[in-house]
Amino acid sequence: MKDTLLIFDLDGTLWDSAGPVAEAWNEVFQRECPGLPLLTKEDIHSVMGMTMKEIGQTLYADISIPRRDEIFDICCVYEVEYLHSHCGTLYPDFRSTMEALRAEGYDLAIVSNCQRGYVDAFLASSGAADLFIDYEEWERTGLTKGENIRLVMDRNNYSKGIYIGDTRKDQEATIQAGLPFIHAAYGFGKAENPDGVINALSELPAVISQLVK
Repeated sequence: MKDTLLIFDLDGTLWDSAGPVAEAWNEVFQRECPGLPLLTKEDIHSVMGMTMKEIGQTLYADISIPRRDEIFDICCVYEVEYLHSHCGTLYPDFRSTMEALRAEGYDLAIVSNCQRGYVDAFLASSGAADLFIDYEEWERTGLTKGENIRLVMDRNNYSKGIYIGDTRKDQEATIQAGLPFIHAAYGFGKAENPDGVINALSELPAVISQLVK
């Protein structure tokens, strides 16, 4: 086993769930609040990386919605249920890359700013539960992403790690956790002077190899 834990962001790094997430939320809106403007995949892309509370506040900031908090709570719950049977789009070479890293002796984990159950839905619908030893979610702990990164490292007895994500917020969280950051430039955001850059998942083993030398 390598002495460095590889920790991944989820949205924009391992998969793009914007399509099924928009479908799930729109079903709730049509049932619970007819007339509320429906969401597109692009709307979901624009708020990827935010917590669920931030997403609700951002997408409909200027609209008065009766039962706003209740409706968005329903969206969060139904989204997870929906994603269990409607997989997002996995980025090319996802499984082969994760298997290659495991074959090199690395343990893999996930830390995401998501609601409780979202990572489980990803693991179930993608068939990837065998690839990751641990994960953490914002809603499950209430901690910042940086704190959750450190939490996952500590409970798995790792003093060294690398975080792979696609946004500036991911980079800031990684800095908070005191780890190197690899930017998934194919995702939804940008980064400033990351420790490594990948334009496809298949490039990850080589970049990690350079970082851990």
